[in-house]
Amino acid sequence: MENKVKGKKSKLRSGDFLLVLLTMILVIFGLIMVFSASYYYSISQDGTAYSYLRRHGLWVILGFGLMVFGAAFDYRKYKALAIPGLIVSVILLVLIFTPLGHEANSAVRWLKVGPVTIMPGELAKLAAIIFTAWFLSERPERIKSFTRGILPLLAVAGVYVGLIIKQPNLSTAITVCGIIVAMMLVAGMKWRYFIGAAGVGAAGIAGIVLFMKDSYWYNRLTSFTDPFADPLNEGYQAVQSLLALGSGGLFGVGLGKSVQKNLYLPEPQNDFILAIIGEELGFVGLLLLLAVYCLFLWRGTHIAINAPDQFGMLLASGIVLMVAIQVILNVAVVTSSMPPTGINLPFISYGGNALLIFMFSAGVLVNISRHEPKSTGVD
Repeated sequence: MENKVKGKKSKLRSGDFLLVLLTMILVIFGLIMVFSASYYYSISQDGTAYSYLRRHGLWVILGFGLMVFGAAFDYRKYKALAIPGLIVSVILLVLIFTPLGHEANSAVRWLKVGPVTIMPGELAKLAAIIFTAWFLSERPERIKSFTRGILPLLAVAGVYVGLIIKQPNLSTAITVCGIIVAMMLVAGMKWRYFIGAAGVGAAGIAGIVLFMKDSYWYNRLTSFTDPFADPLNEGYQAVQSLLALGSGGLFGVGLGKSVQKNLYLPEPQNDFILAIIGEELGFVGLLLLLAVYCLFLWRGTHIAINAPDQFGMLLASGIVLMVAIQVILNVAVVTSSMPPTGINLPFISYGGNALLIFMFSAGVLVNISRHEPKSTGVD
């Protein structure tokens, strides 16, 4: 009996070491690239080259603390937060449209109370993951019913998307909706429902393109197709991003030697940091970064497959999907393959809210791996 207890305690002290290592690689690389990308922008804005480095460094330290907490706290206890978390996240999204909402770059995506700034859209992703995992694990048969399983989750996704689109924030809306629908597929939703939902979404986009010409959303949805047609207005960010990627070539111009970060590409440390990485480290550097992401997603998928229960499997799947969807969307935006929208590159881009959510989520993955029914090692 004593040996069994010791074995159990030893198992709970372990976790997926490779996932932790990959997270640390991404975060530390992100810190380096935030400093490089923000160098001239920081001098122009704050008179010092180190303002963004200091702030991002503080977020990294806090993020590691949250990651440790996520790795230590029993993931099964998040079930109790499913409904309260959903309600709080919706309330925070509604508060954006009150005087507490903070506008920047023609969008109201933040709540500002004194020096504290919160981005409810980032919290909504995690709340959606926990709620969906709880909803589908409490009664797994729900996913087989359109009225009792699929429709309620589509309603939740609709509320999130409606509030987030109004900010406007197309990429976060796509991410939240994509996470919920993909988790439903993982839980066993029939493909015909997915195809139907995709058809409705495609019809909506087609309606905007065909019948709402000259509207805000028409310009947003079509400007990426030929950014050089309007290089000083709608296509400006995409053009500067493509110039950065093209200048990088195969091996890049060298770390810290980007030209586009010199006040050409707006806020290069944020959504378009991948363009600066491509310019400074080249195509090879981008491939290596994407390889690290693929390894991270592989370990996350491995944890989901080996999770001890349905809730753990869906929770891990949701986190993996969140990272995967955001990486894909960010690459698409930076390469002008979709409309330019505010989407962070996970673990890399400057921004405290997103970094804290991602690092905490990585910790949750580690915690789930600690409860695996048997030691699986690195496959």
